[in-house]
Amino acid sequence: MYALVIFNIVLCNALDVNFNSSASICNATKLIQQGILDYYEGLRPGGRVGFFQEPYYWWMAGDVFGGMVENWYLCDNTEYKDLLTEAMVSQIGENKDYVPWHQRMVEGNDDQGIWGLLVMDAAERDFPDAPPDQAPGWLALAQAVFNTMWARWDMDNCAGGLLWQIYPWNVGYDYKNTISNGYLFQIAARLARFTGNSTYGRVAETVFDWLVDSKLVQLDNVALVLDGAHVYTNCTDFTRYEWTYNYGVVLGGCAYMYNFTNGSPVWANRLNRVLNGALLFFENGIMYERTCQDVDRCNNDQRFFKSIFTRMLALTSVLAPHTKARIEPNIRKSAEAAAKSCNGGSDGHTCGLVWRNYTWDGKAGLGEQLCALEIIQNTLIHTKRPPLTAKQGAKSKGDPAAGLNSSRYDLPIVHPPSGQKSSILTTLRSLSSSAKVHRHYASTSTRVVQ
Repeated sequence: MYALVIFNIVLCNALDVNFNSSASICNATKLIQQGILDYYEGLRPGGRVGFFQEPYYWWMAGDVFGGMVENWYLCDNTEYKDLLTEAMVSQIGENKDYVPWHQRMVEGNDDQGIWGLLVMDAAERDFPDAPPDQAPGWLALAQAVFNTMWARWDMDNCAGGLLWQIYPWNVGYDYKNTISNGYLFQIAARLARFTGNSTYGRVAETVFDWLVDSKLVQLDNVALVLDGAHVYTNCTDFTRYEWTYNYGVVLGGCAYMYNFTNGSPVWANRLNRVLNGALLFFENGIMYERTCQDVDRCNNDQRFFKSIFTRMLALTSVLAPHTKARIEPNIRKSAEAAAKSCNGGSDGHTCGLVWRNYTWDGKAGLGEQLCALEIIQNTLIHTKRPPLTAKQGAKSKGDPAAGLNSSRYDLPIVHPPSGQKSSILTTLRSLSSSAKVHRHYASTSTRVVQ
């Protein structure tokens, strides 16, 4: 009898979403966000605002808040508006560029980049700026992220590109990865569209051209997007793992450039080829992380990747309307499957990793909750206006020179010599090997699926 009672409680709590009803979709996302905030330190006595509990890292918080800002917009959900503002302000850092002092030992360009996407999204969705005595406008913060990332562009190795890491003591400082450069590409493209300033567009072109010239992005009819390569091989030792978020961030940048250039045939061609590759992450219409999911080897980082991928697919379907017919059915079918996976845990609506099971797979975590939130809420993407620009009435305050004043802990790039490993880097790593023990997901074959 007891087991039957428990079963009935879980059954009643399980998500039951009518995808023809915005209200039903948004009610489901409320339950999912409750599960997300179970992990949030900022709601606990003595907890850190802007952080999620271990083992979740700082970049993941930027990803989560991005999904919640989208929920604020797509579902007109004001419940977490103050929480989001407080969290986004708390992490801007001393130089107001999302390189805070407390991350100085571990932050990479990709970490900063995802917070840049967050504040760019806030500007485009017209999420109200924080009070000016607390923080610059979201647009100014996005410009600060852009300016500081672009200042690190490294022409001494591999003919350009961003290094994965900001600081030379971190493992991966000799590695140039797609995600760091993809964030810079997309932020530049979004700033171009938002402000109308073609200088940002030229930077986006430069970064994208480098990704293609370096063969990290291979623009065959079905594009191939690789993870990265080391500078001591002149970026020729490709890490060949393919991840949804790499495809998604590059795809989203192409969509913004397509929109900014009024449907340029050049950007249409690039966009369509990357989309062809991105759609290989669907099996029978259901999204999956194919490099790790089927072998049950996805780590905490990789369990977040579908969230970014989903957001970028949805934005692409809006910014490049000719892609909608290819993208929307996959989002819908994946959302239906993801909702069915949210019937686990003690609350009865904990979400799983493997959606094609149409039930909970026993996996649970912050990444699983966020990915389910993104795929379910983005079935609403075409019920709302596209991302706004300044000309269309977006009100966030900007500052083209934001972030350019150096902070007290900025360091110059220490360039590893081309053609060989740097003894300086080796020494730095041996002295501080514990500085970034959590990093990261796919950057060398020894750290991919452990």
